[in-house]
Amino acid sequence: MIKYKRSLGGALTLAVAIGAVAGALPAGAATAATTAESTAAQPATTSDDAQLRALMHRLTTADGAPGALLQTRDRHGIRVLTSGVADVNSNAPVAPDSRFRIGSMTKPFVATVVLQLVGEHRVALDAPVARYLPDLLRGHDNDDRKITVRQLLQHTSGLPDYLTFLSPAEILEDPLAHHDTRDLVNLALAQPRTFKPGEGWRYSNTNYLIAGMLIEKVTGHPYGEEIRRRIIEPLHLRQTSVPGDTTAIDGPHPRGYVRPGEGAALMDLTAINPSIAGASGEMISSAGDLNRFLGALAGGRLLRPAQLKAMMTTHPTGDKGREYGLGLESKELTPCGGVYWGHGGDIFGYQTAGGATTHGRQATVMANVDPGGTDAQDDDMEAAVQTALCEGRPSHSR
Repeated sequence: MIKYKRSLGGALTLAVAIGAVAGALPAGAATAATTAESTAAQPATTSDDAQLRALMHRLTTADGAPGALLQTRDRHGIRVLTSGVADVNSNAPVAPDSRFRIGSMTKPFVATVVLQLVGEHRVALDAPVARYLPDLLRGHDNDDRKITVRQLLQHTSGLPDYLTFLSPAEILEDPLAHHDTRDLVNLALAQPRTFKPGEGWRYSNTNYLIAGMLIEKVTGHPYGEEIRRRIIEPLHLRQTSVPGDTTAIDGPHPRGYVRPGEGAALMDLTAINPSIAGASGEMISSAGDLNRFLGALAGGRLLRPAQLKAMMTTHPTGDKGREYGLGLESKELTPCGGVYWGHGGDIFGYQTAGGATTHGRQATVMANVDPGGTDAQDDDMEAAVQTALCEGRPSHSR
């Protein structure tokens, strides 16, 4: 899973030290984890059910998240598990229909729009990005003008990640401030390239800021408007939005917390201006909407066959069992064999992971702390997705 916290988490202590963030909460303020369930699905097998409940409980106790939510969806129906609290002050439970910031799970939405434009012959996947954005990638002392649309979507462009060069203290001094996409991209373009286009793989949020700019250039509309028109409205994703400069989350939602250091007090960062993430990670959604989207995408309802095949043609990432397509990851399903398709997402306050199998099952999990989650939290969220996707299936079968 790929996270904002790997880039931003290390400097949060500095921001706290200079008083950049208000609203500190006592360390360990949420320690009790009660698990609730709502379901319209057939009962899970006893062992899978017990393991999922144990994982949800662990996320909100040993792993340190105040609250967590998991939804699974298949042809039999929908099942929701929640644990912990949405708000450490009121101890309100996590609502089954909670909305939350999804971070890099925005990227499959962006990639889907680009690939739809490819299917409409308005964008060529192997054309240079400079064909569409000639004033952006100038190619002075580098090979930027050779970077293709495919390489952007697959993180093989060699462009550095703008978040690496952004001061978290500066963000947190005014978390409600607007950040211009072009300025963020220029921050990355001023740095040395990671490798020549197509000669390596490294995750870079810069790629998807540029993909959003490409969508706007080709369609004449902001990328968020195209996501609404092409994905949100047709799939009736009523809890999904591209917020732009809107700092609040509408509807029921857990508070989003960060933990600046081990044993440090939780801090409430629910309200931020998500323009700092833009097309690389600004969206808001719910577990139900994400599962519906992932199911439609993996099931061929959003892309033509040629473009879906391109999206699912993967490149090694260097992590065993994990490869990256065009805005979509494939991961081995360790408990039952095969693979699933999905993405992870991290942004201030929330960590999310989700995936879908090609035989019609989806699962999404959310925890409301980031940065500040433990490595165990990462592992348990991944285990929750995998266990949920393998429910009722024998080990190592398709």
